[in-house]
Amino acid sequence: MTAVSQTASQPGPAGLADGAGVPRAAQPRQLIVTVYGLYSRADGGWMSVASLISLLADLGVDEPAVRSSISRLKRRGILHASRRGGAAGYELSDEALAILREGDQRIFRRERATLADGWLLAVFSVPEAERQKRHVLRSRLARLGYGTAAPGVWIAPAHLHDATAEMLRRLGLDSYADLFRADHLSFGDLAGKVHQWWDLDQLERLYGQFLDANGQVLRQWRSHPADEREAFADYVRVLTDWRRLPYLDPGLPAALLPADWIGVRAADLFFTLQAQLEEAARAHVSHVISV
Repeated sequence: MTAVSQTASQPGPAGLADGAGVPRAAQPRQLIVTVYGLYSRADGGWMSVASLISLLADLGVDEPAVRSSISRLKRRGILHASRRGGAAGYELSDEALAILREGDQRIFRRERATLADGWLLAVFSVPEAERQKRHVLRSRLARLGYGTAAPGVWIAPAHLHDATAEMLRRLGLDSYADLFRADHLSFGDLAGKVHQWWDLDQLERLYGQFLDANGQVLRQWRSHPADEREAFADYVRVLTDWRRLPYLDPGLPAALLPADWIGVRAADLFFTLQAQLEEAARAHVSHVISV
């Protein structure tokens, strides 16, 4: 998933998530993307309209809101109308599938980079006559979690190489950029520079929101386990909240972050909830889809 950062107003994969939002107030189209990312790809990215409406009802989204959100996702080129076995439905576009595959590697990655891994530098030059491409390039690098080390020089942990190269090729921007592996040799305090290149204060606030919104979910499940339908609803909401954050924090090395970094606690909460809810949630979806 994806799903798909950047700034407070642009979390998640391009086109697959939007809005900083309070965690429990995800928009219907964000929930739809999460549902598609989790449960449609085993069937080639397709889901029937009836199943989608039923599943979104479990999330408190009514049918008119589902249909309105689908229309927006169609206009963005994320979903395409398609019929299977006489049933009306929608399937993910090839681009959406590619973004979700990249998102899987980011969203479900537990490891943080280390200083020994080094850095990835993206250096680009776009002619003034093609400044729209320059804007796209900057926004897509930001959405992948890059910081800005200097004008035209973007920096990220080295593990983002494959995702960056795939994005540049997919958008036809590879001829405008060069990627370099790098080590910080000198000078200055690298931890202080990381604080300049990434907005760690904003990250701390967003991680705090995630912990506040979802810590209670874990406590409730530990004290009063519920049924598969509720597991589905909670898991989709939790994942929708979470999938924005790994794009704002690209797995920066712990050695360069404040002590007891809140992002580690937030990740622990997400993966604990995933282990608690995923199996029951999938069982509920299997029942709905088979009806």
